[in-house]
Order: sequence, then structure tokens, then C-alpha cells
Amino acid sequence: MSKRRRYGRRVDATGRSIGGEQFIGLGYATVRSPAWRSLSGAAVKVWCELRSRYNGGNNGKLSLSLDEGARLLHLSKNTVRRALAELEAKGFVALMRRGQWYGRKASEWRVTDRGSNGYPASYDWKRWQPGADLRARRPEPESVADEALAAERDG
Repeated sequence: MSKRRRYGRRVDATGRSIGGEQFIGLGYATVRSPAWRSLSGAAVKVWCELRSRYNGGNNGKLSLSLDEGARLLHLSKNTVRRALAELEAKGFVALMRRGQWYGRKASEWRVTDRGSNGYPASYDWKRWQPGADLRARRPEPESVADEALAAERDG
């Protein structure tokens, strides 16, 4: 009798895949949305870089300095700045803490397609319409705690 060939990944004792690589999933709802389709190429690159830094528990603390983004993505610092502003305006990322030149701290971001600090994902990009700027709806939080308070207040 011949051995039966098994398809799929091997699993360890806990049932997790062995040797699997992480990936960034893009759902149909995301890529077919007007917000995604209106993004510039630089904004898509910056979003992919920010999203690749998400490890399952650090949303809201995703940092990408303009210098690092320019170096990694082969863009200018000003292009990275415009891309981050575009992503924020269209609801794909939210600024959690503004960076500081003194102390050399990069801004910290939250991707809106994943939950943060026990709160579910906000999917702000679903509410974006051409001509709208989602940044104007609410003031930028100074910290994650400020956003949690604002979320409780808004219901």
C-alpha cells in the first residue's frame, strides 16, 4: 500500500503552521472601495510598509519616520509626508501621537482595519467619499488614552 500524500502545511504539536510566512491581507471590500482606488501609488506603498509593521498587538504604536520611509520606499521625505496625510484623510490610518524633532521620535500610527487596545477596527475608510477629509471630523488625539476617552464619549 502506498503512502497517501498530504496537502497543505505541516503543523506543530499545537496545531499551528510550521514555516509559514506572515502576509498582509487585502480584502475585496478594501480594494474595491472608492477610498482605496483613489489612493496614490506612494500612499499604497506607505500603507503597506506601516501595515507590515503590525504584529497583532502593536496597533497604535506603528512608527515610520519620514527619513526611514524615504529610505526604504525610495521616495522623498515630502512624498512620504503627503502619502501619510492622504492615508489619514481617507481613513486608512489614524495619528496616535505626533513625532517630535527634539528627542528624534517618529509619529505613531494606527491602521484602521485592525483593532487597537481592546477596541474593534474602525474601518474609517468605508465612510470616505470623494471630496471628504476624515481628519476634519475629530481632533487628533495626543495619545492612545485620549482616543479611548473620545471613543467612549462618542458612543
